[in-house]
Amino acid sequence: MTNKPLHNFHIPVMGLAYTIDSPIRVAQYGISSVISIIDDEIIEKMKDFYNKKFNLNYLNISTKVEDYRAKRITDYLDMVDDIVNEKFEAFKQEISKNKETLKSFIGILPNTSDLKNGLQSFLNQKEFLSSGFKQFIETHLTPGSIDVNIMTKVDKDNFRRNEQLPVIHNDAHASLRGFAKSKLSSSMVLSAGMNPRLYSYIEEFEDFFPDKNGALKKKIILKVSDFRSAMIQGNFLAKKGLWISEYRIESGLNCGGHAFATEGLLLGPIIEEFKQKKNELIQSAHVLMITALEQKGRYAVTQPLEMKITVQGGVGTAEEHEFLLDNYNVDSVGWGSPFLLVPEATSVDPATRKLLVQSKEEDFYLSNISPLGVPFNTVRGTSNELLKQRKEAHGKYGSSCPKKLLALSKEYSPKGSCTASKKYQDMKLKELESEKEIITSEQFIARRKEITDKACLCVGLVNAAYMEQKMEIKGEKQGVVICPGPNLAYFNKEVSLSEMVQHIYGNGNILPDSRRPNMFINELKMYVDHLKKEINSTTNTVTHSQTKKWNVFKKNLLEGIAYYENLFSISKFFRKEAKDIKHQLNEYKGVILQIEIPEVDK
Repeated sequence: MTNKPLHNFHIPVMGLAYTIDSPIRVAQYGISSVISIIDDEIIEKMKDFYNKKFNLNYLNISTKVEDYRAKRITDYLDMVDDIVNEKFEAFKQEISKNKETLKSFIGILPNTSDLKNGLQSFLNQKEFLSSGFKQFIETHLTPGSIDVNIMTKVDKDNFRRNEQLPVIHNDAHASLRGFAKSKLSSSMVLSAGMNPRLYSYIEEFEDFFPDKNGALKKKIILKVSDFRSAMIQGNFLAKKGLWISEYRIESGLNCGGHAFATEGLLLGPIIEEFKQKKNELIQSAHVLMITALEQKGRYAVTQPLEMKITVQGGVGTAEEHEFLLDNYNVDSVGWGSPFLLVPEATSVDPATRKLLVQSKEEDFYLSNISPLGVPFNTVRGTSNELLKQRKEAHGKYGSSCPKKLLALSKEYSPKGSCTASKKYQDMKLKELESEKEIITSEQFIARRKEITDKACLCVGLVNAAYMEQKMEIKGEKQGVVICPGPNLAYFNKEVSLSEMVQHIYGNGNILPDSRRPNMFINELKMYVDHLKKEINSTTNTVTHSQTKKWNVFKKNLLEGIAYYENLFSISKFFRKEAKDIKHQLNEYKGVILQIEIPEVDK
């Protein structure tokens, strides 16, 4: 059986629970998706939900059980694998018997797919239900991958009876162990930057090393925003005998969730560098890997293993999708936020989905609500925001913090506090009150807002899944936090899975007639705004390192525009909008040249 994916798009992780059961929903059609495995509580509750729905025999795992966090994750992933395999077998039976189901399936396959052509040829035969057809689908059909995501920074220390547990019981470490011990043969996406201690822990698990045939049961995907970071992290892991099977490039700003801005490096030039230097990335890691495997006495790998390059962030049209595949030779394109409008694919409650449908460009914004202190993409008018405003009107701030996944600040306690918690904010506001006489009213208001802006993501990012399935939500009412990318502003209706996939492949269109900027122009605008905001919001004395950083940022933006000017002048894509793109690039060049970087006395 071939392992070649049926599709050239994937659904990335979204929040803590928006893709918590996406594989159960879409994997039978060959669509790969990613589950967040940081929150073991939502995982255990979803396991219980599907246990009953499919009449399975998975037992509940109490928090009193030793290593409960990892065990819950392992159990849930094993269950998802069971359900996906069962649904996949049923789907193969269905298309073997029902011509209409087969037609519908053919309709959502890529137009360039050999599988599509093969299935179509059987459909055109008078007797399509032949043994040859059944053999064909057994050989060529595979379910989508059940991949997982671990945000490497969410690796809080844990305690039992006031004693700190060993590092392997930290949150991200336990999540990794939960995946490693599952029966899945899939990939682990590591996001949010390098965590050397966590990366080193991967060495403890056999499934991440090649077997005697050079095959990996469990693969590693790194989410990156530039080539240099990819090379550093890839080589770090290669020195341990571990291979990066995929580099998942994500736009720094034109994405959902946390936004990790680059120093003005734009997505096009970044992917171009990966395209030009992919062989360098492969060879560098391969040499280090074979040395490490020899030292460990493991199976030798004579040839470099497969390494994929994929991209995601702000893609919205079939032409953009095809351009990324054709021009940069990427293996897959991530479509995230638009799938929030597909009830068959993601776990979103009706009220939140309606909010997303109705929200306009100005409603999507980069917020300061994340306790991690990293800018966070969200949308105005969420139920979490409205509840927060009502509480603040009565002088109440912060969350009860029941989960403590983001209790990473050691400012007030060695056990860690979350900056969105009531306890933390009360202490911070008390400190601020004591400084009221020595700071300006503007500074007081700004610092107060900075403290109280933080929202409880641990609860807010899972509530939609509970609400969709009408599951009980215990504790303080928090509402829903949702983290779409700004690209979702251009989508304005709920659609079926078939409609979305046909839109991706250019066999339909779900976008309204109103004009949508090209994804690269949209990202450029975000970076220009980001630079201006950084400079204008600096209230303290500007340092030499800041001016140096801003000048590099400005230089990178101008170089990015020059790259796009050349690219779009010769590309066979975007011909209809070429004039507009050229004009917009010129406009932004003028804006950037006018941005004044403050000078510092040497």
